[in-house]
Amino acid sequence: MTIDRRRFLTRALSTGALTTVAGGRLALGAPAASPAEPASDLSTWAGVRAEFLLSREYNHMALMFLGSHPRPVREAIERHRRALDENPVTYAMSNFKKQEDLVRAAAADYTGGKPEEIALTGNTTTGLALLYGALPLRPRQEIVVTTHDHFVTYEALRLRTLHTGAPVRKIQLYAVPEKATADEIVGNLVKGIGPRTRAVACTWVHSSTGVKLPIRRMADAIADVNKKRAEADRVRLCVDGVHGFGVEQESFADLGCDFFVAGCHKWIFGPRGTGLVWGKTEAWKGNAGIIPTFEWAAFELWMKGKTPEGLPPGPRVSPGGFHSFEHRWALAEAFRFHLAIGKPRVTTRIHELATRTKQGLAAIGGKVKVRTPMAADLSSGITCFEIEGLDPKKIVHRLAEKKIIASESPYATSYARLTPGVLNSPEEVDQAVAAVKAIAA
Repeated sequence: MTIDRRRFLTRALSTGALTTVAGGRLALGAPAASPAEPASDLSTWAGVRAEFLLSREYNHMALMFLGSHPRPVREAIERHRRALDENPVTYAMSNFKKQEDLVRAAAADYTGGKPEEIALTGNTTTGLALLYGALPLRPRQEIVVTTHDHFVTYEALRLRTLHTGAPVRKIQLYAVPEKATADEIVGNLVKGIGPRTRAVACTWVHSSTGVKLPIRRMADAIADVNKKRAEADRVRLCVDGVHGFGVEQESFADLGCDFFVAGCHKWIFGPRGTGLVWGKTEAWKGNAGIIPTFEWAAFELWMKGKTPEGLPPGPRVSPGGFHSFEHRWALAEAFRFHLAIGKPRVTTRIHELATRTKQGLAAIGGKVKVRTPMAADLSSGITCFEIEGLDPKKIVHRLAEKKIIASESPYATSYARLTPGVLNSPEEVDQAVAAVKAIAA
């Protein structure tokens, strides 16, 4: 089959796929976008909800597992996808550094970090593996992890031990989740740090119980420990922050941790398959990464017989290779979307709905027991509960029969979970609580 050159150029110019540059030459640009959906009024929660294609047939109380894409993210994905489909090589090669930099800049605007401190990943799991797999440890230095963390944290640390022999030790921060206190958590943390402890691995908001750790107080306590230590022996506070990211309004500086890892396709509503690792510039020192980067500056150094250690840590540690670029590069829109709503508004709304959920479940009494603290400073958007004599899987199944999407915590001790977010209404919370009451009756 032959292609008429004039017809091709006419079509390309009409769609914006080609643009004129100096000297009258033609260069590839992004294709013209399809007609955009009208933007909603983000000053109202109904307007925020209108930006999503989320089915109205169900009451979605488990979006902490996997989020829906808002309109700006959908449109950005489609723009990049179309450009990659029409001319994949030229579009990818001419946009890689620009788009990666734009995503890091948007992430920095949202988090308060520096763009060069942010590594882009595909999810929380990859981020934790990157962090713990390359964390610089001297012989006999250990990593302390809590008994409340997720499988992927334990597995990343187990694999580190398997490959390098690095010792890992577990400590318990609280005994009864719904009765946990900040003093109990920080006290147990300090007692659990030993002379050989080089890093503490923890989770900001526990998906097992809904407990939110007082990261700032923990960071301050570790800072006190570090005052008596040499630089090479100072404890690094490493946080899996995925269930606080997109809920809580604290910046990285507010939290005070050394490293923060999160996927961006849960509470952030980012493209599926996106995430990040942030670290303080000084905390990144000695971390050489574990997967080769695709930063062009690294290629240039390699061609001169040099290694990329001198590059900024974020770009240097970001895994290279080919990714779903249309998703990765659309992540910037998710951060802008959250900022357009307002981080304080998001935090207030989710906490209001979570409190309504906890209070509603607690009021049922009898067989229903809330396992998440009532206090807002020790909880976030996740509410864990149990119904005496009923397996969590069964509870979730019974709720699904009523078109209420809940979830269960994948731990040895498992609970049912309701996790309302900004896409939910108080009426949906009340509906879910009423359904739990009916199941428990």
